[in-house]
Amino acid sequence: MESFRTEIENPIVQKEIIDLEKKIHLFRGGKIDDERFRSLRLARGIYGQRQEGVQMIRIKLPYGKVSSEQLNRICAVSDEYSTGRLHITTRQDIQIHYVSLDRTPELWANLAKDDITLREACGNTVRNITGSELAGIDVNEPFDVSPYAHALFQYLLRNPICQEMGRKFKISFSSSDEDTALSYLHDLGFIPKIVDGVRGFKIMFGGGLGSQPAHAELLSEFVPANQIIPTAEGIIRIFDRYGERAKRMKARMKFLIKEMGRDVFLDLVEKEKKAIAFETYEIDTTDFEGPIPKPLLEAPQVTIEDSAAYEAWKKSNVIAQKQEGYYAIGIKVLLGDFYTDKARLLADLIKNYAANELRFSLRQNIVIRHVKEENLPFFYQELTKLDFVHLGYNSTVDITACPGTDTCNLGIASSTGIAEELEKVLKAEYPQYLDNREIEIKISGCMNACGQHNMSAIGFQGMSINSGKLVAPALQVLLGGGRLGNGEGRFADKVIKIPSRRGPDALRTILNDYGVNGNGDKFLNYYDAKGEKYFYEILKPFADVTNLTEADFIDWGNADNYVKAVGVGECAGVVIDLVATLLLEAKDKLTFAQESFDEGKWSDAIYHAYAGFVNGAKALLLSENEKTNNHAGIIDLFDTVFIATGKIELATSFKELVYQINSVEPSEAFAKKYIQEGIAFFDIIEKYRAQELANA
Repeated sequence: MESFRTEIENPIVQKEIIDLEKKIHLFRGGKIDDERFRSLRLARGIYGQRQEGVQMIRIKLPYGKVSSEQLNRICAVSDEYSTGRLHITTRQDIQIHYVSLDRTPELWANLAKDDITLREACGNTVRNITGSELAGIDVNEPFDVSPYAHALFQYLLRNPICQEMGRKFKISFSSSDEDTALSYLHDLGFIPKIVDGVRGFKIMFGGGLGSQPAHAELLSEFVPANQIIPTAEGIIRIFDRYGERAKRMKARMKFLIKEMGRDVFLDLVEKEKKAIAFETYEIDTTDFEGPIPKPLLEAPQVTIEDSAAYEAWKKSNVIAQKQEGYYAIGIKVLLGDFYTDKARLLADLIKNYAANELRFSLRQNIVIRHVKEENLPFFYQELTKLDFVHLGYNSTVDITACPGTDTCNLGIASSTGIAEELEKVLKAEYPQYLDNREIEIKISGCMNACGQHNMSAIGFQGMSINSGKLVAPALQVLLGGGRLGNGEGRFADKVIKIPSRRGPDALRTILNDYGVNGNGDKFLNYYDAKGEKYFYEILKPFADVTNLTEADFIDWGNADNYVKAVGVGECAGVVIDLVATLLLEAKDKLTFAQESFDEGKWSDAIYHAYAGFVNGAKALLLSENEKTNNHAGIIDLFDTVFIATGKIELATSFKELVYQINSVEPSEAFAKKYIQEGIAFFDIIEKYRAQELANA
């Protein structure tokens, strides 16, 4: 195992991979609790599968950008440790499955050779920062948002403010007012603007999907680009401190804002500014500027035999870039799944004949960038060989679906199986929708909305339905959602629940009625004119469970009768709070604080020390059977239970001690003092706990 460690050039990455290996060893030896270990591995992109004993690995690719070298590296890892299948997610990550836990450190080390990380791809962290796949080439963009998304990714990766939040945190960057990165359903969504010649962003905050979707609120119509990082940090700090930690279903930031109110939340953010190391943070964009690299090889001249098919492909899947003479090519990837044999050939293609860059999209597709117009016939020829010229990129027939019951613990019904069937129906019976980019169809296997079903014009959610003593797979039909642009969107209405096998007929009914009664209007206008009850009535016959056939009890893509089996969800990395574990973690945080201090990172050192205070206090509160649900509550309750009663003596209240973090500007002197106070506090509570155990 030593060989793979020593090949890692980045000492920080090397350290965290070795740490993961040690933690796996401790877990296997029974020295780390299963639930605590789950939290640790989730924050490193290692996610339990529906199938026992194997892991899903989520590879974090900021805004979906990947080079040929990185794609080849991912292919090598998938072939070595997984099955050779690559899955594009709706957050522009790549997932691979059926990986042995014990091999994950070595897997990560191999990815790191081409600057690819697993860090914070899952768990209660800032997840992959998404972006419009056309950013940098979009004809409608005021400027390229890619460097800003990249800078925020780099700033937050491993940042102590967002390592163990109450719940995940999602950020997006759209390339224009079309808002294709869906700012309105993110914790933070950025839309580029130029005001008086200054680059900046309209910022939306507090949005989210899940079982209770919430539309983001407007934070500001314009924040200069050099203020977006301190703005994001302030919001994340407040979410980390006040966010719910006990009730998982209420732990997203949207619930915190609703509970305390927008103004109170933003007032706390304003007060937190003093704790942030800078008022502005200049973002270097030079790596994203300059001329488009020339292809390594000259593309051969080719003769197109079927000109009609070629022209149809150009109309459907080729996009003019803002750079004159260059085009992007959209590759429609069924269910976001493709395999390493084709991925390698695609990597060679973009390296030799384009600009060595592609991006994975939020709709689980691939975009090749910077193709010269005269090279389009050659690319068509080569992509045809890979079966990558299916029409309908980003159209109605381009259905989004999460993995569902294929691999996910939370899947209730198959999302991939029904998605494949609906695509067959659309291609065979509704070819006019190959060019329709208004109506989106999205499918999730459960209520958590990884397939984004509740923001689409037509959505399906996996469920189950009872028929006497039997249970059949079912779909909830949702209608009327959509992206409106510039930070605005709408969520779909839950119309009716039907057996899964009737999903295709339900879709036919909706589209046929739209064809007859839509009067050429947009689908959302047609839906609004008819109303939810109208659609309930026309779909009601499909909800009858008194006439189910044997086939209705077999889910799409399966041969056996349906069995409802839902495991434990891992999206939040639920943790059992053991006193001893928390004390060890508090000590670890103080060690991290000293390491950051030694590296001259005063702000990071202070935040690690803050986390040490909170974890230590939480440990003692749990020893007294006191329930805690957020950092602020822990701080207040510690004063009530231990300081006010005289059980523990401090020079000040615990609140005054800890909240120096947002009343004193970060500096070397304060960082040193705060860490020393943290160490002294830990000594006090460690002695208290030892005495408590001795007297038990």
